[in-house]
Amino acid sequence: MKPSTPIRVAALIAGFALAAVGHAQAFQLTSPDIKPGGSIAEEQVFNGFGCSGKNISPALRWSGAPAGTKSFALLVHDPDAPTGGAGWWHWVVVNIPASVTELKKDAGKADGSNLPSGAQQIATDFGGPGWGGPCPPVGDKPHRYNFTVHALKVEKLELPGDARASLAGFMVNANSLGKATLTGRYGRKR
Repeated sequence: MKPSTPIRVAALIAGFALAAVGHAQAFQLTSPDIKPGGSIAEEQVFNGFGCSGKNISPALRWSGAPAGTKSFALLVHDPDAPTGGAGWWHWVVVNIPASVTELKKDAGKADGSNLPSGAQQIATDFGGPGWGGPCPPVGDKPHRYNFTVHALKVEKLELPGDARASLAGFMVNANSLGKATLTGRYGRKR
């Protein structure tokens, strides 16, 4: 038996309403400093390894986290780094409280002084904690820098004090309810 036209129309309207609600609450990561797919500014570039940027982490904001989020983690990775396939970890922050929806510009100081209370930085591939900006080899095509915020189902990741980025990334992915990614690009000509 076919449903009557008014019932079909009501079901269709309800479906559109649900889709609109789902769309409005999509988990998103944005930055006033980096446009999606755009170039990363010299202000964010590493100061060392032949690069002379200011090594200031960009401001990041997120919204639409999934229900049940108890904390956040931020992973910044360059999959194009010439490391034999491992890429390069530029910034890892875990245990960001669920009430926090942004990291302000220069939150990535190595001493953690600009992070929200409770947040913890993990050593990057530069050898220590904090933001390490882009610095790809001269002449490489522009590298991709993936900024990914994860909504986690736990309030705190229990990591050893000497944890490295790969262990943190494993634990983040094991506890992730959802993620949002923003990709910026940077290349060196000289």
